Amino acid sequence: MLYSSVILLSIILSGVVAGPVEKKSFSLNRRTDGPYPLDDTDKLEESSLANFAAYLAKNPNKSGCTLENAVRRSEWSDLSEKQRKEYIAAVLCLQKKPPKSPRDKYPGVNNRFDDFVATHASDIAELHSTPHLFPAHRVYIWAYEKALREECGYTGYQPYWNWARYAADPINSPLFNGNDSSLGGNGIPDVYPGIKFGGGWKKPYDTIPASEGGGCVTKGPFKDMVVSIGPFQKIVSNIPSNPNSDNFGANPRCLRRDVNKYSAAVTADNYTYALIKESKTIDQFQATFLGTPAKNDWGVHIGGHYTIGGDPGGDFFTSPGDPIFYTHHGMADRIWWIWQMQDPENRMNVIPDMPPNTDTINLHWTAKTVNTYDVLNNIGGMGGEFCYIYV
Repeated sequence: MLYSSVILLSIILSGVVAGPVEKKSFSLNRRTDGPYPLDDTDKLEESSLANFAAYLAKNPNKSGCTLENAVRRSEWSDLSEKQRKEYIAAVLCLQKKPPKSPRDKYPGVNNRFDDFVATHASDIAELHSTPHLFPAHRVYIWAYEKALREECGYTGYQPYWNWARYAADPINSPLFNGNDSSLGGNGIPDVYPGIKFGGGWKKPYDTIPASEGGGCVTKGPFKDMVVSIGPFQKIVSNIPSNPNSDNFGANPRCLRRDVNKYSAAVTADNYTYALIKESKTIDQFQATFLGTPAKNDWGVHIGGHYTIGGDPGGDFFTSPGDPIFYTHHGMADRIWWIWQMQDPENRMNVIPDMPPNTDTINLHWTAKTVNTYDVLNNIGGMGGEFCYIYV
């Protein structure tokens, strides 16, 4: 991978007591030779690093994690083809490893990849309660990355999907174009009624119209993938019902997608940038991220999920069954971090509803139980196990 000359950012680091403040330079080493110029959110991230560096200097963590030695999670298109293929190979590897979840409770779980789907479906409240949405998904994505690296020999880190890069034409993006270095193509055309919203959404649509897919994915690395548990929600047509009443039985079927240009339209960069800049509180940030019916706003969270669509990607419970899910929530984690960096003194330790400091996140076999407030910082959180940034 070729990089342009280093982009230097002056960031303030602590000096000696009562002495002058020492200044150091830090670089994201962001790739700039690719087809996508930096968008406003990218630039905002870079300009916010000084705030974060100053905060870290005043609040050092015990693990020794710093901006300089943190691992770097890259955008999908900024990875080389070789790096993308290595990531894909690790995901396919997880789909061949034996599961760890209890088979008596989750008989439809076939492999380690399915373990993560079962976690999301069975711990749906843990992952989506008001205070846990961002921190629990941060733990969840980290645990998935850890499994790829430790169980399947992946040497990179979890990539993210910058929605804005592909919003105008998602199907022809490096993520969805169906070649062997993508995360697979669209589903074959299939008629279904689109995605209906409740709760008062009226624009841009009260229904996300069906786009050009909906059927089985027939191109790319996951064309032969078997989806097993679910469905909990039938988004597209012709999906067999699960044989078990709890929907955790074995229900083998193809991976389906509707790479949806209508949904992608609300993930353009102006939406993400406004979400970060205009949200003055964590409650406002989360509400806008999720979508606010009162403002007729789908939210970038919905926009990203239903850009994937299909089955299981369009199913709230089993959406991690589509490998693209993890890049989507990587981006969600990234923009939460950028929001935190706007005012780290007041934002690094806040979550909606502010539960007591004894509150925990328990994802069972997926990750150890952890104090919720210990995972709010990607530099040194999770008892020092978090040490990453997004570039």
